[in-house]
Amino acid sequence: MYSVDEVKKSALQHITRLKNIVGEAFVFTDAENLDKYAHDETENLHFVPDIVIKPKTATEISQIMVLCNEHKIPVTPRGAGTGLSGGALPHMGGVLLSTERLNTIIEIDERNLQVITEPGVITEVLQDAVKERGLFYPPDPSSKGSCFIGGNIAENSGGPKAVKYGVVKDYVLNLEIVLPTGEIMWTGANVLKNATGYNLTQLIVGSEGTLAIVTKIVLRLIPYPKYDLLMLVPFNSLEKAGEAVSAIFRAGFTPSALELVEINALKIVSEFVDSTVVPVTDEMEAHLIIEVDGNHLETLMNEMEAIADLLTRFDCGDVFFADDAQQKAELWKLRRRVAEAVKIDGYTIEEDTVVPRAELPALIRGVKALGKQFDFDVVCYGHAGDGNLHIRIKKPGSKYSLDNPDVIPALKALFTLVKSLGGTISGEHGIGLIQKEYMDIVFDEAGLQLMRGIKKVFDPNNILNSGKIFNSV
Repeated sequence: MYSVDEVKKSALQHITRLKNIVGEAFVFTDAENLDKYAHDETENLHFVPDIVIKPKTATEISQIMVLCNEHKIPVTPRGAGTGLSGGALPHMGGVLLSTERLNTIIEIDERNLQVITEPGVITEVLQDAVKERGLFYPPDPSSKGSCFIGGNIAENSGGPKAVKYGVVKDYVLNLEIVLPTGEIMWTGANVLKNATGYNLTQLIVGSEGTLAIVTKIVLRLIPYPKYDLLMLVPFNSLEKAGEAVSAIFRAGFTPSALELVEINALKIVSEFVDSTVVPVTDEMEAHLIIEVDGNHLETLMNEMEAIADLLTRFDCGDVFFADDAQQKAELWKLRRRVAEAVKIDGYTIEEDTVVPRAELPALIRGVKALGKQFDFDVVCYGHAGDGNLHIRIKKPGSKYSLDNPDVIPALKALFTLVKSLGGTISGEHGIGLIQKEYMDIVFDEAGLQLMRGIKKVFDPNNILNSGKIFNSV
């Protein structure tokens, strides 16, 4: 790979050819546009690309990749820029390839409960479109109102509904992709079962844009549930809240969402969105947001009452039941905007840990102890139902973690703790740029070499999202 200066020179030398591929109106080199695509939602990192290009078709992307592969120009694919691990940051310069113009829902197949979509469709737009047909696409990351479905594929996104319905990989049937060398291919078939060769579809899901660029997506759908009920449960102890999570499942209940927000995070987000829907008192340390859904209202009401009764064994306060759609929306708004609120409040370093759900109390206890040991403030929130805890860190003088010697020892200790609890270092945000230095905590060298080998087969010149997940191949 060339140096940064050589990359810039090579990229700009071929700008006329790039304009001929997509049209002059969709190639940008001005400072304003380059700066717009120099960052995502990852900490406070900023890397300026040399060129931003916005293709419309798989054929155009194929031609771009052939050109860039021939001249070894780095290409960074980007969706909506809502990522939290630096996966869409063009840290090597070169070409930033935005998928925002591939934004069409091609077909909703009601007979087969499937949808075919391009990657630049906003996740919530896709959900609303299939909901109009009585169908349900469950994965719902907190940024669903702005993130692209293609980015969800790249990161194997989850969200609150994952505890009952699974994550993105559980809904992807087939993908049209463009390889780094320019070939266009489908990875599988539009069927529910497929034992035909290696599962290339699932290999692409979660590969963070390092193996191929997704240009069409076939997703399976399910019927939309008729009813949902929501309650908020305060706890006097953060650890007790964690213990209650495991108890709910051991008692035979499967909520459609089970979210944890500790009190400091709740105070910050309540002030941020100017909401008083949740009573915040000093003796409370955490809240659980619990949702059940299904087609029989009476059954759901009985489940909620039984769960509420169960939780009284874990030092909880008065249970708040959302009475109507407005109260439900208000509670979900608080949960979905926690990350934005605490980041603005100075908790700029976010880790996406996941452990077996019964280990949540040990993780919470360990995180608090590490905060004292390494002198950082921390708030915790996330998808407690599947053990996926988001840990936000505020450390004086440190707004980022990438190559930061003041933060790296604390993160190594955190990830070592997570590994010891049977967990891993990312549940849904991916490795990207900022977590790659910690991959050897959860994988031995044989595993890392196997991954590098896969990358090499797909991308022999290492041009596509190079330097993400691991440094080299």
